[in-house]
Amino acid sequence: MTRGFLVHAVRRLVVAPAVIALTVLMWLTLPGWLIVAAVLSPVLPGRWRALRLLWIFMLYLTCETVLLVVLLGLWFSSGLGRWVRTPYFEGIHYDLVQGVMWVFSREARRVLRLTIETDGPSPDAHPGVPLLVACRHAGPGDSFTLIHALMHWYAREPRVVLKDALAWDPVIDVLLGRIPARFISPEPGRGADLEAHITALAHGLDANDAFVIFPEGGNFTPARRQRGIDRLRRLGLERMARRAESLTHVIAPRPGGFIAALEGAPDADVVLVAHTGLDHLSTVADLWRELPMDKRIVMRWWQVPREEIPAGREERIEWLFDWWERIDAWIEQNRPEDLSSSRS
Repeated sequence: MTRGFLVHAVRRLVVAPAVIALTVLMWLTLPGWLIVAAVLSPVLPGRWRALRLLWIFMLYLTCETVLLVVLLGLWFSSGLGRWVRTPYFEGIHYDLVQGVMWVFSREARRVLRLTIETDGPSPDAHPGVPLLVACRHAGPGDSFTLIHALMHWYAREPRVVLKDALAWDPVIDVLLGRIPARFISPEPGRGADLEAHITALAHGLDANDAFVIFPEGGNFTPARRQRGIDRLRRLGLERMARRAESLTHVIAPRPGGFIAALEGAPDADVVLVAHTGLDHLSTVADLWRELPMDKRIVMRWWQVPREEIPAGREERIEWLFDWWERIDAWIEQNRPEDLSSSRS
């Protein structure tokens, strides 16, 4: 019995039921949690922070449980999974993703009082063209907001590359296993395998698809930024290391996966995405301290037609670094705006 099989069994047979049990327990004991949150809120920073976070947590657990039940029903109705990856059932799963994204977005705006703005080309700027979307990465919040924007505003079906650690979320594990997506393990020495997986996933994009990739390879932290610089120096790329040192809000991009996606989707335009207001949300402690409340979040989109993208590998690496420098400068000029004083 392989380690992968054991991990998969634990996620499906232990973690998923545990999430459902926790949801039931939280609802049964909700009055007590409300009292605790109400008592803590006046002594914590932010307006009713504990109560607002409790509601978001309850919403997350409830959506997870409802989706797990629905996904189990879809597995049975698809012939015990036999037809679950057919276009019909794939469309149903994309509808589930979009529905959950809509609920979370609506509640985030209402409960956390967030204003989310997008700046850049309208959805009409990409008619009938597959997209390769490269986004800076600063935590789970940007992944959620990006996917919601692609599905709700741009009417796209995203294909996503994710770290395998995210598969411990039972809904992500089950749902993304049924639509075009890849869980990857960023282990040393597996670069060629990862690029092959990315190329395969990007192959065959159609007019309403969007391939999503985060070229930095992980959430921004100062330590990861420094490791990226050190890695370039170990590879003897001193000039690129100096360019990476000039980036203060992003990590130097790792171009292998992005170039692999370009090769797998030769007809796709590239869209680059930057954002402010979703930074530094990598751990549970970060979510508690810095979950954005009463803020304006801005997402900036740039569309690059395919014919403007260089053909050679080295030229593409330079092109990607140039864009990451531009994104870094944009972030510096568009720091998140706190709206709490204007709404108090």
